[in-house]
Amino acid sequence: MTAIANPAPVQSAIEPHARAQFPLLQPTIGMPMLDLRSLASRQGCYAYDPGLGETGICRSSITYVDGERRILLYRGYPIDALVENCSFLEVAWLLTNGELPDAGQLAGFTRDITRHTMLNEQIHAIFRGFRRDAHPMAVMCGVVGALAAFYHDGLDIFDRRHRLVASHRLIAKMPTIAAMAYKYSLGQPFVYPRNDLGYAENLLAMLFSVPCEAFRLAPAAAKALEALLIIQADHEQNASTTAMRLVGSTRANPYACTAAAIAALWRPLHGGANEAVIETLKAIGTVERIPEMLRRAKDRTDPFRLMGFGHRVYKSYDPRAKVLRPLCQEIMASLGRSDDPLLRLALELERIALEDEYFIKRKLYPNVDFYSGLIFRALGLPASMFTPIFAVARTAGWLAHWNEMIADPETRICRPRQLYQGPAERPLVAIADRQPCPPLVG
Repeated sequence: MTAIANPAPVQSAIEPHARAQFPLLQPTIGMPMLDLRSLASRQGCYAYDPGLGETGICRSSITYVDGERRILLYRGYPIDALVENCSFLEVAWLLTNGELPDAGQLAGFTRDITRHTMLNEQIHAIFRGFRRDAHPMAVMCGVVGALAAFYHDGLDIFDRRHRLVASHRLIAKMPTIAAMAYKYSLGQPFVYPRNDLGYAENLLAMLFSVPCEAFRLAPAAAKALEALLIIQADHEQNASTTAMRLVGSTRANPYACTAAAIAALWRPLHGGANEAVIETLKAIGTVERIPEMLRRAKDRTDPFRLMGFGHRVYKSYDPRAKVLRPLCQEIMASLGRSDDPLLRLALELERIALEDEYFIKRKLYPNVDFYSGLIFRALGLPASMFTPIFAVARTAGWLAHWNEMIADPETRICRPRQLYQGPAERPLVAIADRQPCPPLVG
């Protein structure tokens, strides 16, 4: 069988002077964008942008990130001001509705969320269908996707009331689902939500209380968790939010969309990075080994990677890490763990790295995962639960983007183009005449 070479790249026949001009779309703040919706018809070509790092996929008024100037805004409010002055449910309302709630709106929203925290008892059987050692994120993907089967009479995504109730259900039930996934992995009984506790306090109670003794809530733990939930609630068009929008563009129900977003959040290049940070610190082990491990991190031939430094967007100190750094030290002190070896190691690693020319030149600063993992660990959570709690927080942002997308008249089903580089059309050869070829995968 004769192999047919890939076709040569097709060069554009359009002369430079004939190239079309495209409208420039101006944002409220940030870099303008070329409107390329007529690119193919006017230029006879498509844009090639792997990872969509240079391409806008939607208009949004929810979150703004400026990686160069260390800015993160939710609906125009700086992240540090929100952490200092607001509860997570205030921020969840803000993300969805565009303004901070007044006292009456917050009370009503809190009441609605509180009344939706329980799960249908039949869902308990779904948890028991998983292996005990299943990763909690795998369990959450399955359980959240299954919610559509329990609320099939409220899945009209073009009905505002249906969208509102579904959003409230997901924000309310996600802590219960995450906590049940944790309890199931331990072989402990599920703990039901309590209506007398706030959002973060309720999550801690469901994670750590047991029926045989009274639960004692540490105020510092609740404060730290509240801050983590706010900081992780949204971050513009990241991979999981894009997954939420992509699946949602097919007019899928919000439970299916959220399950897809959870799956996207799972791995170490996204929400699982805080889990990887703890593993990195454990691999370094001691302060004395930091110079050696930094040398390894700079060696491209070495498989070791220094997780927790650098970010796809932030080319300066991550504003979320700036908020979490003092909070991490505060909670460690309040829990009597100021001498925690991993904390001391992390602080010294940050100090040395930020004085290293390699890191300075490449703008590799600590990101949110560098300190969030330490806080989760201080709360007593295993590494496998770091990303599930992240998913609890990010659900508010995912739903805000999903609701915005559904209401946007410009929304179309996501269907990216590809730069095809496979064989050109070729004749089929009978099986008896084919030559063996190596598999593409494996």
